[in-house]
Amino acid sequence: MIKTPDIYQIKIELSSVSPTVWRRLMVPNDLFLHDLHKVIQTSMGWENAHLHQFKRNERIFGIADDEPELSDRFMDYTSIRLMDILKKTGDSMQYIYDFGDYWQHEITLEAIQSPDKTSYYPVCVEGERNCPPEDCGGPPGFHQMLKVLNHPGHPDREALIDWLDEDWEPEEFDLEYTNNLLLEDDFGCLPLIE
Repeated sequence: MIKTPDIYQIKIELSSVSPTVWRRLMVPNDLFLHDLHKVIQTSMGWENAHLHQFKRNERIFGIADDEPELSDRFMDYTSIRLMDILKKTGDSMQYIYDFGDYWQHEITLEAIQSPDKTSYYPVCVEGERNCPPEDCGGPPGFHQMLKVLNHPGHPDREALIDWLDEDWEPEEFDLEYTNNLLLEDDFGCLPLIE
């Protein structure tokens, strides 16, 4: 008999950003890390425009390319499942997105439960704030951007508003929209832009 996967309640929190940007998700514990990447991209609001990796206890999990110099700490993540990395409540790992801006996310396993047969997984159950715009300069650039936006008389404000997506609001997070995307192919994640 095939065992139904347990459901992990995980919290994803963007590090070095204040106020905090976070999401709480319910995901099958047998989700492959390359699929978890897609779930994170969609639930956080990223555009999948940059490279990424997962880290736990000095081990690195990511896309294996043809580079012969791969570290002995590196593992191709296409065969690694979430339950292989996070095993018990309180376990955590990092997800790094965009090695230039270096957006580090802390992923914590908050609870393990049986699936609800009336629910679809993955699903985002809570979250706060919009993720920063792509290519804004990492946490320091994002904090500077928020300062400029919050000062109507700032000389760079109009140029910044022109650069931003006109719908981008730092305090907004649309839970229903996010969950609709998670139901799509590839969990609503855009193809990698190269």
